[in-house]
Amino acid sequence: MRRNRFTDKESLLFLIIGLALFVFPFIYEDRSMLILFTQIFIFAIFAMSYDILLGFTGIVSFGHAMFFGIGAYCVSVMLKHYEPTMLLVTGAIILGVLFSLIISFVVGLMTLRLKSHYYAMLTLALAGLFLVAAEKWRTLTYGNDGFTFRVPEFFHSRLHFYLVCLVLMIIVYFGLKRFIQSPLGRILLAIKDNEQRAESLGYQVLHYKIIASIVAGGIASLSGSLYALSLRFVNTSVFTMDITLDALLMTIIGGVGTLIGPVLGAAIIELAHHWLTGLAKVHWIFERWLILFGIVYILAVMFFPNGIVGSVRKLVAKKGKKEDVSTSENIVKEG
Repeated sequence: MRRNRFTDKESLLFLIIGLALFVFPFIYEDRSMLILFTQIFIFAIFAMSYDILLGFTGIVSFGHAMFFGIGAYCVSVMLKHYEPTMLLVTGAIILGVLFSLIISFVVGLMTLRLKSHYYAMLTLALAGLFLVAAEKWRTLTYGNDGFTFRVPEFFHSRLHFYLVCLVLMIIVYFGLKRFIQSPLGRILLAIKDNEQRAESLGYQVLHYKIIASIVAGGIASLSGSLYALSLRFVNTSVFTMDITLDALLMTIIGGVGTLIGPVLGAAIIELAHHWLTGLAKVHWIFERWLILFGIVYILAVMFFPNGIVGSVRKLVAKKGKKEDVSTSENIVKEG
């Protein structure tokens, strides 16, 4: 049965939360909360782009940070060298997305013929190549030191930037939802479930994987651009493996293959970062909060392999099945 996006309970819940977040800064004014939520929106976009690869196509990439970094540097370099205007920012974001689309097409063509683990290793190597190039091309990137840049006056207000990031996150969510529910998205799910069967049905698996890679790369570039704009600073850390791992963990914690899961995962991880960093002032043991965080990650992967949203869906489906069986038994008894 065809599903309408506005009758989808998760989408409706997402929309309600989105509207609440839209009103939030007008009720509760707190600069640090605005910055924290803005970071959550940006990483939610990035994690959703990663979920298109991992959750809906079954591709594990260790080089997704390269597209994030491309977006970040496109905006930063343009704003560093030219007068910052909204038109320039829009053009730089579009340029970064276009560049990422081309790179993801080429990378996909080169690597997606390989088996999953070879693909993962090759994407890691390519991301490393971008990292080295960014560190060596100091005249443009200033190496690992990075550089600051000015942003348009409109973004001097954290509230404006918060609202822009929130709206973009909602647009990306519903755009990807529509993409996944389209015939093309269904083919990607079929490839994820059983690649050989999809191929035997006549689908050109490589072509569809490349399309997924292009979509994911373009959206990752958008999140990278927003990330650089939020900091008003960029350095080569945007190309590192840590960025890809963040997206991977956000997706796994929230729920692989659910779209709303990566959004939830981004919120949990960013809030946990914020909270645990604050605890470091309370007791010295929390200065090693990354170790504690790592343990939580391991436990989450071991005991909740479906993530939060996946586990909830499983419980609801199990309960629904039990109710169906109970109803059938009652009908038989009454009959």
